[in-house]
Order: sequence, then structure tokens, then C-alpha cells
Amino acid sequence: MGGVQLATGILKRARALFGRVEPETAPVPAKKPPNPFHSVTIAIGPRACAAARALRDRRFLSREAPALPLKGCDCSDCSCRYEHYDDRRKSGRRARDLGVSIDGYDGSEKRTKAKRGRRKADG
Repeated sequence: MGGVQLATGILKRARALFGRVEPETAPVPAKKPPNPFHSVTIAIGPRACAAARALRDRRFLSREAPALPLKGCDCSDCSCRYEHYDDRRKSGRRARDLGVSIDGYDGSEKRTKAKRGRRKADG
């Protein structure tokens, strides 16, 4: 491997001497995986049109959100924008998220596996 490193070093010096310096490339940061439930709302501007006001509090999955300016927008300089959220839900909707027990029992599981079956012959 020493020969390869030596050749690389000589090549870099030769390029530097003849004015062909290659810029050092910074490592590209890894993209985070897309969130399938990323959502947006339309944040209306000070002079929002009726179409934007009608959609004001509605959350859309980002891939299904209407393009801005909205169709039917009568504002000459639309200042509406998207507000981004990690999830389409406004709050937790699962009963456990709200601290409610569905089956009526709120504690750790205490059942143990049966040692034998229900039949006498299983004994």
C-alpha cells in the first residue's frame, strides 16, 4: 500500500505545481429518511383569500397538500405559507396515549402460562 500512497502524493504535488489543484470535498451528510406522516397546514397571510381561510386549520399529508398559491386565490401577492409538522395528528389518539385503559385493567400482566391443559388426560 505504500506505493499507492506515494503515487497519490506525487500526483497531488504535480497538480499543485501545474495549477490544477483539486478542491477538498467535504463529506456529504447522510439524509434522514423521509417521514411518511409528515404534514403541513396552510398559515394564512394578513390578506388571505377565502380559499386559504377555508383550509386554515386543516392538516394535509405533505405529499397531498395543495400547491400555493391556491387555485382561486384572488390576492395579487399571496403571503400564505406552509407550517410543517412531524405527524398529521394534532394529538395522541390512542387510548394508551391518553392514559385510558381499554380492557379495564391498568397494571402489569400477572398471568402465568398454565402448567397443564384443561383435560384430565393432559395432566
